[in-house]
Amino acid sequence: MPMKEKTIDQMLRETWLSVAKYYNDEAAKFDGTMTIGFTLLNIDPKEGTPSTVLPAKMGLEVTGLTRTLNKMLDRGLIYKEPHPKDKRSVIVKLTPLGLEMRNKAKEVVLALNEKIAYYAGEDRIKCMREMMEIILDLTQRKNQKST
Repeated sequence: MPMKEKTIDQMLRETWLSVAKYYNDEAAKFDGTMTIGFTLLNIDPKEGTPSTVLPAKMGLEVTGLTRTLNKMLDRGLIYKEPHPKDKRSVIVKLTPLGLEMRNKAKEVVLALNEKIAYYAGEDRIKCMREMMEIILDLTQRKNQKST
């Protein structure tokens, strides 16, 4: 019996799950997780990042990020300072350990990206980017009839 061709969403999900597992496996070598690494990469290493900006920057819900930030605080990766202009908010900043972990996360991400680019080539990467833009555009449209 011939195998049915995978749908685009199945391919996206399977690929993302594989990438997430890869990142989690790499992060585990440093006693981390992909989520912690992703968060570290979204915190400005010099100025810090306002806590109110971080969820939107990462495409996450506030509640999920709060749990991650609390873990990062407990592990000494970040600290919080009062926001100088908005007293309801804080600036999330990296500790020296957090900066070290951020640099490791950046190395892992760049290495995977370089490996993919090497095997895929510029034309296929360009095509993938175009496809991702189309998928993102189509899935972010609200209350529009499909064409």
